[in-house]
Amino acid sequence: MSIAKKELLINGSIREKEVRTIDSDGSQLGVLPTRQALSMAYDKDMDLVMISPGAQPPVCKIMDYGKYRFEQSKRDKEAKKKQKVIENKEVRMGLNIDTHDLETKVGQATKFLSAGNKVKVSIRFRGRELAHKNLGFELMERFTALCEEVGTIDKPPKMEGRSLVAFFSAKAAK
Repeated sequence: MSIAKKELLINGSIREKEVRTIDSDGSQLGVLPTRQALSMAYDKDMDLVMISPGAQPPVCKIMDYGKYRFEQSKRDKEAKKKQKVIENKEVRMGLNIDTHDLETKVGQATKFLSAGNKVKVSIRFRGRELAHKNLGFELMERFTALCEEVGTIDKPPKMEGRSLVAFFSAKAAK
């Protein structure tokens, strides 16, 4: 069950004097006193469920509430199965990274991007390296150039404390 979903009022919980009633087959029965609509529902061994409390008068439907809740939970489970969770992966580098190490990091980021994840690339500055931010931006440009066939840059490189951070996402499959 989703958090935002609130329970519907059923049977004796309905405190309105009159309700617009819909039969179990979907036909309109008109505006009826709540007691009469409730007795019609009980005669059919079903429940009177308020489906639209904001309307004037409120709309109630005669239905099997247990069956309705079961089908609703099945639909929710199906929807949950179909949604894809996108994870955020991170690739960290130092400013003085060697070319082969950079290629390894690019390969790792490429693997994450091809799996459909987002990638956060961060270059950490240590000590006096912070005075050479331009070298970090150049390194990030090289990294972007090596990754451009599988991913696009979401957020351009930006300093966050002692790190230069950029976000990449996978290119849309054609």
